[in-house]
Amino acid sequence: MRDRLLRDGFVILAAVFVALRLLAVQPWVESVDAYAYWTTRSGDPYAAAEAGRIGAYLYSPAFAQLLAPLVLLPWPVFCAAWTALLCFVYWRLVGRLALPLLLFLPIPFEIVSGNVHLLIAAAIVVGFRYPIAWALPLLTKVTPGIGLLWFAVRREWRSLGLAVGATVVVSAVSFVVAPDEWRQWLALLVRDAGAPLETPGWYAPIPLLVRLPVAAVVVTWGALTDRRWTVPVAVVLSLPIVWLNSLAILAALPALGVTWPVRTRAIASEPAGVSTR
Repeated sequence: MRDRLLRDGFVILAAVFVALRLLAVQPWVESVDAYAYWTTRSGDPYAAAEAGRIGAYLYSPAFAQLLAPLVLLPWPVFCAAWTALLCFVYWRLVGRLALPLLLFLPIPFEIVSGNVHLLIAAAIVVGFRYPIAWALPLLTKVTPGIGLLWFAVRREWRSLGLAVGATVVVSAVSFVVAPDEWRQWLALLVRDAGAPLETPGWYAPIPLLVRLPVAAVVVTWGALTDRRWTVPVAVVLSLPIVWLNSLAILAALPALGVTWPVRTRAIASEPAGVSTR
């Protein structure tokens, strides 16, 4: 009964929120990151980024091309569909904990803003069995690729090759389709790497150059001691900017062996004989 109430409570809450967005009810239809993805329909995805506007699209052309069919939808429909996707991924990650973990503010903030942190959490979990899933964090936030040290430290060369190879193949195909957009994106990365951090909202004011080595140490220690949960922790530390909602990546923890009061339903089952301490 408890499990059913938790499940049904989350499903009802998610359905109501998706409906509010579908019906364009203010302010629930506002979603700054989802809107940035939707604006790639203009055919000039980096125009807002070059102008320095808030909510600009900052990811690779490959991600925009993947979203191309979806962004043809009217904004309320796209916003509702994107929100439904995030809610579904979140539920698959944490199972019956979906409702109580909404008290962890980064998660509802993430669903409202529509960023890709929950999708990255899912990619991390799935990536242990299907390493090609790492193409998502690499082609969006880029620096979460630090998580691939897990495979390198453990000498799982096939998994590392699949993750890198899938990313290279997707990037190559995308570049052939839109070479100018790739040049714009790479120039944007170079420009922002040397620019001072000036952005609204709550974020951790610690430079990436300080956080990245710490992230490398965390994931290396995790790989050596067989602790998969260290990978999402390291990925959070490695993000270009650690926003409050970036901590939603930690929704991967229940599926990676972290002990919780109740059992959770993982998004990917564990291979036989593999520890997930």
